[in-house]
Amino acid sequence: MSELTASARRVDCEAIGGIPLDLLAERVGQTPFFAYDRSLLSERIALLRAALPSGISLSYAVKANPMPAVVQHISGLVDSLDVASAAEMLVALDTGISPDHVSFAGPGKTVAELTQAIAAGVTIEMESETEAQRIIAIGERLGVRPRVAVRVNPDFQVKGSGMRMGGGAQQFGIDAERVPALLRELAGANLEILGFHIFAGSQNLNAEILCEAQRKTAELALRLAEHLPAPARYLNLGGGFGIPYFERDSPLDLDAIGANLEDILASEIRPALPDARVVIELGRYIVGECGFYVTRVVDRKQSRGKTFLVVDGGLHHQLAASGNFGQVIRRDYPVAIGNRTGDEATETVSVVGCLCTPLDLLADGASLPPADVGDLVVVFQAGAYGLTASPTAFLSHPAPVEVLV
Repeated sequence: MSELTASARRVDCEAIGGIPLDLLAERVGQTPFFAYDRSLLSERIALLRAALPSGISLSYAVKANPMPAVVQHISGLVDSLDVASAAEMLVALDTGISPDHVSFAGPGKTVAELTQAIAAGVTIEMESETEAQRIIAIGERLGVRPRVAVRVNPDFQVKGSGMRMGGGAQQFGIDAERVPALLRELAGANLEILGFHIFAGSQNLNAEILCEAQRKTAELALRLAEHLPAPARYLNLGGGFGIPYFERDSPLDLDAIGANLEDILASEIRPALPDARVVIELGRYIVGECGFYVTRVVDRKQSRGKTFLVVDGGLHHQLAASGNFGQVIRRDYPVAIGNRTGDEATETVSVVGCLCTPLDLLADGASLPPADVGDLVVVFQAGAYGLTASPTAFLSHPAPVEVLV
């Protein structure tokens, strides 16, 4: 999917997946709902394949959108899947992907989750020394040699990321300076230590910063690889590719990222780690712009000169769009009146949800065509961290439907 295509979808949503929006709403049978466009997913991954060097394996981070149908579709287009819970692991394995192309990351994995992962044969990205000892004990009990990689908390930070997940003190991974000692401790253990997972931050739109982080990540991995008991066979460089959510956001320069990775592979990684599968792991960048949240206007009201469109959805389904998921200064996601895209935007309105809280705000002072009860409001960039990142039980409203079209 080109960035032009993504931008066009923001302002023209008469159809999703080739289905007219009003007809799709009838087909789904209710509002609100999330709709994910399979053709856009395929185009997005094709765009990545064209830009990234052939020596890069592409992994999908299931946590971005774990809907089984979405994961099933994506699994046939990427090289591997990364999960963050046992439930996500089962969704990944149900696709039929080989277990050795599933990785399991995240702090605080329980003994039960680790047991499931070891029994399945997936790669566990170890987050602590305690987790390493648990893995050894479970492997001995099951008579299985666990497949593991060390998740490293790097000794640098990435500026410009929406969420920093590396550098400084972190709950994620093992501090880089402690990794050599851990590897020495594990040298005699019955573990298949494959390599490293190094992930420093997410939602970054600055290609120059990402390129610098990738270089630092490769340099760190090469230093640490000297302490591995066997040649590295796995190196996850993370991801962090951002998508534009707001009016002034510029799309990521993917070509610059690809050229940088090509150079890193040729000049640094391949000479030192010829057998390593080098992975870029992406979630939001794959699914974020391929999803739409559709909610219906149930009331239109005036309050002291301000117009409100009250919809049947809200932050309990789409927390991020309400500004309560990672935003310091609240800004609107792109929205449209999906069944009136040909009409001129002549009104300034606020789109609010049905919850009894002032936080339930999907658009504040948006310029939109005149809308009334029954019209369909579409929130764009809704493919990642939407339903499963939202407080669906808040105020006990019904859950939305998800469809892949």
